[in-house]
Amino acid sequence: MSESSVRPKTYATAAPVVRHDHPAPVLGALGLFTVLLGAALPLIDFFIVNVALPTIDHDLAAGPALLELVVAGYGLSYAVLLVLGGRLGDMAGRRRLFLLGMAAFGLTSLACGLAPNAWTLVGARVAQGAAAALMLPQVLATIQAATSGHRRARAMSLYGATAGLSMVAGQILGGVLVAAAPLSSVFGGSAGWRSVFLVNVPVAAVGLILAARAVPETRSERPAPVDVPGTLLLAVSLVTLLAPLTEGRAAGWPLWTWVSLALFPFAAVAFYRVERRADRRGLVPLIPPSLLRLDSLRRGLALVVPFSIGFGGFMFVIAVALQQGLRLGPAESGLSMAPMAVAFFAASLAGPRLVRRYGSRVVTAGGLIQAVGVVVLALTVWREWSGLGLLGLMPGLAVAGFGQGLQLPVLFRIVLSDVPPERAGVGGGVMTTTQQAALALGVATLGSLFLALAPGSGMRDALIVTLLVQLAAVALTALLSLRLPRTVA
Repeated sequence: MSESSVRPKTYATAAPVVRHDHPAPVLGALGLFTVLLGAALPLIDFFIVNVALPTIDHDLAAGPALLELVVAGYGLSYAVLLVLGGRLGDMAGRRRLFLLGMAAFGLTSLACGLAPNAWTLVGARVAQGAAAALMLPQVLATIQAATSGHRRARAMSLYGATAGLSMVAGQILGGVLVAAAPLSSVFGGSAGWRSVFLVNVPVAAVGLILAARAVPETRSERPAPVDVPGTLLLAVSLVTLLAPLTEGRAAGWPLWTWVSLALFPFAAVAFYRVERRADRRGLVPLIPPSLLRLDSLRRGLALVVPFSIGFGGFMFVIAVALQQGLRLGPAESGLSMAPMAVAFFAASLAGPRLVRRYGSRVVTAGGLIQAVGVVVLALTVWREWSGLGLLGLMPGLAVAGFGQGLQLPVLFRIVLSDVPPERAGVGGGVMTTTQQAALALGVATLGSLFLALAPGSGMRDALIVTLLVQLAAVALTALLSLRLPRTVA
């Protein structure tokens, strides 16, 4: 008897999917903690190297171009493969892919920490990004498939809080580990940077044990095959945009960077046409245009892009400015982000209650508060640069972090609120790809702007200009938030 003949008719009307492997998968508290741990690791590792770059350069004689690749190699492979990771989880089982991704992340982190030279480190970072792309989409898909109602809203809020905190905590943790340099006696010199990678190994081992015990298996009832043309064209689109923007300045803008940028719009248009054609033929493309017709997803993603561009660029620029401009040590540079992390956490705790009362206007308020924080920080840099320290940075960073904490968790809830459970992996992959690509684009654009201005204008003025550009991204986010659905599911 065929599978379609025994399937309840309610499937054809997009009713909740009944899964063969588990009649009612439930994500408990320990399982939620475990998948949030899996969400934190990739985001922490995107930012953890920012404060370690000077010591990596000193220890491995990497040079500017290779240092950019240490950051960009991870970000590119991560962004390119995220949607594919979500599709594979839908097909083979999200718990299975989560376990595979967690194991691979631990092994590639070990390879990063033991890298004998800069090129080996770059290769290990690319592999680490690919492992993260297997693991992260399963987090959102599992939450979507194994929770409902109030529990899902709470889990999505915690996911948003975890994502934001991880991005800030990565910079703090990186500074502390580099300064502590626990491996200096083994590797010699300034090899404390290796700790920022090796710390992942025991964490991944614990995550594997917990996931095997506490994370339920879920998969799409109607898994679609891998969209090979869509996957390749998405990869080409992201690489032709992000690679030249990230490497161009350090490499001196050679011919290949301009050729790559010229190819980007053609690759993007080809990707959209291939996906639209597959959707019209009744196939399931990598990013279904029909999914993008969901109002909440489309409008939410429109805010995730400027928010993440500003956030990613700011975190990279502030790490460089504090260490190279103010000559702060790695620990002091990393710990300067602590007020932002604390304020973000406080706002994310208050967010769910505020959302129930004010809906998506919480995002608008968060954007306005973040704008105030960026303005305060820019004025502080302008007036107190020569003697600027942790106390001077605290007010602006805390206010900006509080505003960010009101925005990001709510945006994640809005983006995925109307995605059907059988497309949870695809929806999660689309959102995380958008976020990751925008974070990498922020590092590439705002980072390149800052590093281009610094030699001629000085670190202070370059930082102020970069903050003003970020302020424009914050203003755009606040304006776009007015178009969000007022009620948040």
